[in-house]
Amino acid sequence: MTQYVYAGAGRWTSASADDQPGGLMRAEVGSSEWQLLSQGLPPQAEVRSILIHPDNQNIVFAGTHDGPYRSSNQGESWEKLNFPDPGMVVWSMIFHPQDPQTIYVGTAPAAIYRSDNGGDSWKRLSIVETCGAVNMGFPMRVIRLTIDPNQPNHIYAGLEVGGVIRSTDGGETWTDCTEDLLRLASMDHLKSQIGSDTDIEGMMDSHAITVSSAQPGTVFLATRMGLFRSPDRGDTWGDMEVGRFSPLTYARDVQVAPQDPNVLYAALSPAARSEDGSLYRSDNLGETWTRFDHDITPESTMMTIALNPHDDRVVYCATRGGQVFGTQDGGASWHETPLPEGLQDIYTLACG
Repeated sequence: MTQYVYAGAGRWTSASADDQPGGLMRAEVGSSEWQLLSQGLPPQAEVRSILIHPDNQNIVFAGTHDGPYRSSNQGESWEKLNFPDPGMVVWSMIFHPQDPQTIYVGTAPAAIYRSDNGGDSWKRLSIVETCGAVNMGFPMRVIRLTIDPNQPNHIYAGLEVGGVIRSTDGGETWTDCTEDLLRLASMDHLKSQIGSDTDIEGMMDSHAITVSSAQPGTVFLATRMGLFRSPDRGDTWGDMEVGRFSPLTYARDVQVAPQDPNVLYAALSPAARSEDGSLYRSDNLGETWTRFDHDITPESTMMTIALNPHDDRVVYCATRGGQVFGTQDGGASWHETPLPEGLQDIYTLACG
């Protein structure tokens, strides 16, 4: 079966929003020819998340400004799912690692939903408000979900801008994991205030969260202020001090390699809006990092990473400005596959 990389774009929802069209694009792995996927999607779909079924690559989910959509033919056509609350923007989606019929979705305004039948119907779960919630002038987002592969009832949600919450019962109840992040936020070098009335803003600005099977209960978090690790399921947090290895510390994405739970990838940049970006890799769960991309020139913030679950040599990353970079040989060589002109604000990539 043909393997694709999917790219989702949308308007940047912030106090200084750009009026850019959204869209969902697809290209064959290794190709530079993009195809716009639009049949059944809303016009100029603002796509915040893409999810490929782990056992059936034909089935793809797209999280949009108009709720979740599903395709059964690798994106050729789409159906709008029967979502209980209209007007929710879907920012994150994840399969249960042992049962892909169970899907979790995170939205803005901040809410989490679960489907137990592959997306046919959904239940809204009751989540907690964190002690670090920050008013940024836009609705708080459940920007990323992750599940502990060793304990699949343990789910973590990264909130933008609000820290982290955790469930240990499949999403039925949730606990605030933000208290120790607030301790870090009191340190001078981890204070940041851009769009609110508080300098805890940077540490509460979660962007990505993941768990590795190599270290059960250890959670990795990407925020505006860098990369952070919790050894105890989110109860306490420590700075991974990625600045020892990279001059760029604004962290937009962090992911565990599907084939090797000791390998992490991180998207690092100077700031949310910048003229530089990079992809870093760690082979020892973040103890050390090296730059993974080379011989390419990112011209804006590195936003997202896509790892191919079927081939660990295939890695993609994308910048906010619409550049997509890929390697099919484990980083030995890289190529750029630029998206059509005008398609910017890349939020998400998926590969498979």
